[in-house]
Amino acid sequence: MVAVEAGADALGFIFCPKSPRYISFEDAAHIIRELPTKILKVGVFVNAPREDVLTAQQQCHLSVLQFHGEESPEFCEGFAGQTWKAFRVNGPETLNRLAAYRTTAWLLDAWSPAMPGGTGERFDWDLAVEVKKAGRPIILAGGLTPENVLSAVQQVRPLGVDVSSGVELAPGKKDAAKVRAFVMAARHA
Repeated sequence: MVAVEAGADALGFIFCPKSPRYISFEDAAHIIRELPTKILKVGVFVNAPREDVLTAQQQCHLSVLQFHGEESPEFCEGFAGQTWKAFRVNGPETLNRLAAYRTTAWLLDAWSPAMPGGTGERFDWDLAVEVKKAGRPIILAGGLTPENVLSAVQQVRPLGVDVSSGVELAPGKKDAAKVRAFVMAARHA
């Protein structure tokens, strides 16, 4: 609950079994029951079957569904509530895919051949500035840390920022001091 105490607006729950940050629906539901209602509860999915997404949404009372795999525009439609589609930015050509997705927001993350997210890699934030011109809210991710989140927010002006590895001691193990520093820096932006 360090992130909540630090003032985070949202918490992400990774429902991808291959991730070192994986959490089961049951464990996530238990944590979510203890959260203040104002906190966005973001379920993160990577190529999950629609039935699993619906089950998690119902069991965990998720505020947002974040699709971080190769989900099609059609797959991302038809869910109740907010949906965010994540894109791993690998240069300007990545941006051509965004318009097909009519999700509530686009999440821009760094591309990595090894993992769909949580790599600690950064992409060219000038590309995120270009994406904002499309008028869709964006969430900025990829390589964010307590040391660079202020400049990232000032440059891009996203709806929000998403951090994982940038506040960890090791994959899946958060550092309370880094979490507090990140939230403070993001709020000051």
